[in-house]
Amino acid sequence: MVAETLELDPVSPHWFVFCSRGGDKLKILHWQTNGFWLHYRRLEEGRFRWPRDAGDTAALEITARELRWLLDGLNWQTTIAHRAMPAREVR
Repeated sequence: MVAETLELDPVSPHWFVFCSRGGDKLKILHWQTNGFWLHYRRLEEGRFRWPRDAGDTAALEITARELRWLLDGLNWQTTIAHRAMPAREVR
């Protein structure tokens, strides 16, 4: 599905996240060294806040922080967080 539908390289360093139609299950696929990892999460209650504009074949790029928000049940598209600041020298 990653190669054929999304036209992306499944052995790239990216994580590929898929949500079930019911919104209560997530699968995360990623390649490491010599094989795939498949992470699976099923909610007993509630639904993941999957992006509304993501169709069956849409690919979105999100940050690791946004993935954590998604896994925590937050609407990561409207959540406003502190902006990342580069480190500075303290005087």
